[in-house]
Amino acid sequence: MTAAEIARRGILLVLSSPSGAGKTTITRELVARDPNLRISVSVTTRPKRAGEIDGQHYHFIKRERFDRMVADGELLEHATVFGNCYGTPRRPVESVLGAGGDIVSDIDWQGTQQLKSSVRGDLVSVFVLPPSMAALEQRLRSRAQDSEEVVRTRMAKSTDELSHWPEYDYIIVNRDLEDSVRRVQAVLAAERVRNDRQIGLADFVNRLRGGG
Repeated sequence: MTAAEIARRGILLVLSSPSGAGKTTITRELVARDPNLRISVSVTTRPKRAGEIDGQHYHFIKRERFDRMVADGELLEHATVFGNCYGTPRRPVESVLGAGGDIVSDIDWQGTQQLKSSVRGDLVSVFVLPPSMAALEQRLRSRAQDSEEVVRTRMAKSTDELSHWPEYDYIIVNRDLEDSVRRVQAVLAAERVRNDRQIGLADFVNRLRGGG
C-alpha cells in the first residue's frame, strides 16, 4: 500500500450564503477545477430560469413529487426558501461518500443544520459572507434574474441568513472570486488529510513499522 492508496471517508462539502453572495459560483468553479469533486444536484419546485439545464443545475420537479420524496425519506435535507422547495437527494450523495469520493453542494443554513444530524462525520461546512450589504445588493441586481420585489425580499432576509455564520466550520469573505475559490480549495485539501478521516492510515503506519 502506498500513501496515495490510503483509504479515507468521503467529504460532503457544503457552501452556504445569503442569496447573491457567491456560493453557487464558487461551487461551480471548484468542480470545474477538481476532477475528484462531484456536485450534488438538488431537486427544486421553483421554475427553471433562462439558461438552466434540468439535471445539471437542478432537478426541476412538481410539488407532488417533492412531497413524496420527503415522505419516503429520499432527501438528506429539505427546506422552503422564498416559497420554493429545495432538497438534496439521498442516494447519489451516500453512493459517492461510501466509495470514498467527495461531493459539494450549495444549500442554505436550514439544510446544513439537517445534514449535521444525518452525515455529521462527513460534513465540512463553509459560510460565504459578502464584503458589504451594498455589494450583495449590487450582485443581486446585476444577475437580472429577479424582479425588484424579489430583490427587496432577498435583501430583507439576508440579515437573518447572516446570523447563522457561527454554525459553520469555516468562514470566507467573498471579496474576489479567485481568492475565494483558492481558500475553499485549501479547506478541502486540509480536510482530505485529517487524521480521523483517513480510515486506512493505521494499516499503512503498521506496514511502515514492519518494514513494508
